[in-house]
This record gives sequence, C-alpha cells and structure tokens, in this order.
Amino acid sequence: MRYLYDMNETVKAHLALIIVNLIYGANYVIAKEVMPTYIQPFGFIVLRVSFALCLFWLFHAFISRIRSGLIHKKIETKDWGMLIACGLFGVAINQLMFFKGLSMTAPINASLIMITTPILVLIMAAIIIKEKITARKMFGVFLGCLGAGLIIWWGSSGGGLGDSSRLGDLFVFINASSYALYLVLVKPLMARYHPFTIVKWVFFFGFLFVLPFGWQEFSDIQWHTFPRFIWLCVIYVVVATTFITYLFNIYALQKVNASVVSTYIYTQPVIASLIAISFGKDSLSLLKVVAAIMIFTGVFLVSHQTKK
Repeated sequence: MRYLYDMNETVKAHLALIIVNLIYGANYVIAKEVMPTYIQPFGFIVLRVSFALCLFWLFHAFISRIRSGLIHKKIETKDWGMLIACGLFGVAINQLMFFKGLSMTAPINASLIMITTPILVLIMAAIIIKEKITARKMFGVFLGCLGAGLIIWWGSSGGGLGDSSRLGDLFVFINASSYALYLVLVKPLMARYHPFTIVKWVFFFGFLFVLPFGWQEFSDIQWHTFPRFIWLCVIYVVVATTFITYLFNIYALQKVNASVVSTYIYTQPVIASLIAISFGKDSLSLLKVVAAIMIFTGVFLVSHQTKK
C-alpha cells in the first residue's frame, strides 16, 4: 500500500487505464456467459443501469460533502435537453444495442467493431460541429468502415454467413455509433459541470429510456436458477464494467491527456481475443485478422496528428 501511495501520479493513471481495459476486454466474454441463457440482453441493461445509477448518485452525494466548487453547480435550463440526449445515446441506445449485439455475435467480432469509435467520433464531429476532415482522415474513415463492414457481413463466428451473428455485429456497430455521438454531445457539458454531476444525470435519463424496453425481460429473470459462477459474472458486469471503469477513467483523465485514455481502447480486442480463444468461446480467422489491420490502420490515420 505504501508503494502505491509513493507512486508517480502519471504511473497511477496508466495503471488505472490498464485495469479499466482489462475489465472491458474480459467483459466481452463474461457478459456473454450470462446472455441470453440466464438473462435476456435488455433485462440485463435494466439491472446494470439501475444499479450503476444508485452508485453514481450515492458517490456524487459523498463527494459533494467533502468538496466544494464545480460539483455544487446547478444545471442550467438550456442544458437539460442536452443531458436528456446524452442519456438516450450514451446509455440507452448505446448499452441496449451492445448487449443485444453481444448476445448474438462472437466476442472478438464485438471488440473489433468497438474500436471504430474514434472514426465514428470524427464523422459525428464533422456533421454536428462542422469539424474539417482532411484527405488523410477521410482515407482512414474509409479503411475503418471497410474493416467493420467485413466483420459484419463475412466475419461471423466460424467464418460463415450466419444471419444472427451478422445482425449482432450490426447492433454492436449501432452501439459504437451511438456512443460516438454521445462523446460529441457531452464534450461541451464537461467544460461547464463536474463529471460526476453529468454522469449521475446521464444515467438517470438513460434509466428512464431503458426501463420500458427492458422491464419485461428483467421481470422474467429466474434468479433461483443462477449457479455461483453466473452470480459472479453478473456482479462483475454491474460493478466492475459499469461503476469501477468510469471512476478509474475519470481519475486517469485528471492526470493524463484524453488522447492517452482513448488510445487504450486498442488493447481491448487483444484482451478479448486472448480470453475468448483460451476458453474456447471464439476462434481467430484470417478474415478477422485482415479486418483488424484495416480498422487499426484507419483509427491511426484518423487519430494521428502530424507535426507542422
């Protein structure tokens, strides 16, 4: 414990990011163990969002007691509409589509499609805030989208053309698009309010959106049929993947640049692939390798800044 206390703050931030992406990488396999056999995807989201909502509100109340300043700032009337939109795209559509897609496709497919997020952020920023796209970035967008397209149409588990897996891949891509839109929408709010203030309201509105879609599946959960391993998987998803990862990301953002935080998303397919293949939950095909190279190259072209 003394060693962690004395550790450089930047090193601590990187350690937090490594833990976050290990959690995310494992989540592709762990969440799929639960869905759809024990919990249907939308019911799982109601469980996940409601639990996280309670934790975020409690954590915000605790932080408010020991800190002053920005965390006590009240939401202005003009910003409520944006918070509602963030709840819709950052929680509801994002998580509903991800879990629905993950329940239908392979973990490696889902993890590869998710790393198109930086490319999709660029597209959303160009549409919404008119950010300029250079020829280099345009080529990166083309490569990344082509790689994602290969996975969606020809990269189903086992290399076939399974309609279920293909639809699942498409749902994961919709999730990535929704999350990219959320990142663009939430950026101006982050400059005016404390991150914990934003996340508690984003999850509140997100919960209102997911409840009508997931309540029936949540009500149908047969809790008494869960073996111990499935209980551990559920706890992992609702505590580690939702709550801990966000707190660690916030901590890291206070110590290192946002671009450093986003770079760690590239480790998730590697982690997910290693875990999935090790436990026999998925296989690595030549097509997936080619698609991964295209996506990684596209993200590099979009994200890399050329020094003048």
